[in-house]
Amino acid sequence: MAHFVYMLRCSGDRIYTGYATDVEARFEQHKAGKGAKFTKAFPPVCILRQFELDSHEEALRLEARIKMLSRQQKELLASGDAELADRLLAGLGETLEQKKVRERREKREKPSQEA
Repeated sequence: MAHFVYMLRCSGDRIYTGYATDVEARFEQHKAGKGAKFTKAFPPVCILRQFELDSHEEALRLEARIKMLSRQQKELLASGDAELADRLLAGLGETLEQKKVRERREKREKPSQEA
């Protein structure tokens, strides 16, 4: 089963980020005022972007990462910024130990890439 993280444009030019297995059905729920408190207060206008992930866990991690972004970064992501999307998607399926190993490797490689 596919898992999705989606971004909605809501009234007041706000952005809502959520998780669903069926984005269109969830969007309809939001429009009907039955989705979330936020979208009940600020009804959605359109789906800005969606990401398909392999697992529920990866989707929830991505949703959390997106929710931590600044407004400007969310706008960039919604507009299709591939570099930002790649950074957010990197390592979603990693264990904490795998993440530490990758980060140490990236830290070692970074100075040599700048030379």
